[in-house]
Amino acid sequence: MREIQRKIGFICDMDGVIYHGESLLPGACEFLSWLEQEGKQYLFLTNNSQRTREELQYRLRKLGAEVDAMHFYTASLATASFLASQEPGGSAYVIGDAGLTNALYQAGISMNDIDPDYVVVGESSSYSFEKVSHAIKLVLAGAKLIGTNPDFVLPTNRGIFPGCGALIAPIERATGRQAYFMGKPNPLMIRHALRCLECSREDAIFIGDSMETDIVAGINSEIDTLLVLSGVTSVGDLVRYPYKPRYVLNGVGDILSGAP
Repeated sequence: MREIQRKIGFICDMDGVIYHGESLLPGACEFLSWLEQEGKQYLFLTNNSQRTREELQYRLRKLGAEVDAMHFYTASLATASFLASQEPGGSAYVIGDAGLTNALYQAGISMNDIDPDYVVVGESSSYSFEKVSHAIKLVLAGAKLIGTNPDFVLPTNRGIFPGCGALIAPIERATGRQAYFMGKPNPLMIRHALRCLECSREDAIFIGDSMETDIVAGINSEIDTLLVLSGVTSVGDLVRYPYKPRYVLNGVGDILSGAP
């Protein structure tokens, strides 16, 4: 526990780590208070591209936890940062919601449905045949295809919805072009988060509940990883993977064990 507590930067997944459904997980509030009291640098990561930082802040507030909006980092923000570094002042045709379009605007990427540099796809409540057909035409005309994350499913309080990986698949199949995905397990998202924290990877730790996205992303980024068993992974699942996390705990509240 002391090794974990000495870390300066904490990068955390959200669902399965801080909350599940409409409830905070045991120990989550105490963990958040500890981060603040100890002056830790921290970010909450999510592959969901629909929500803005402010919307994520509001969600945690409704659950009973107050966290500043700047402590959230989404796949939309990582995508926008990547595109701005690749094509400063570039343009994009976007299939996505406010979290994605706002992030792109703030990064200097303009919206363009005629001859964009990129076609960018994220989770969207306004997904349609017309938008997909237009995206296919633009990709065939030379636009580069970008996905905010490779997740095929999007768990919500109303059930399972198609994730970005499923929504972008028709465009990939119709064009023969493979999308480049920015979200976890792409290690670039972790590296972007470290830059936001201004923290070295040696002084940071990544906390997640999924071996297939969280832990492998941390390993690929050469950052210490902590698997919590409060989400989708159980102890019995660990033998299925050829890699393992540095630490395994029941939940984030266990980090405080022995803390002053």
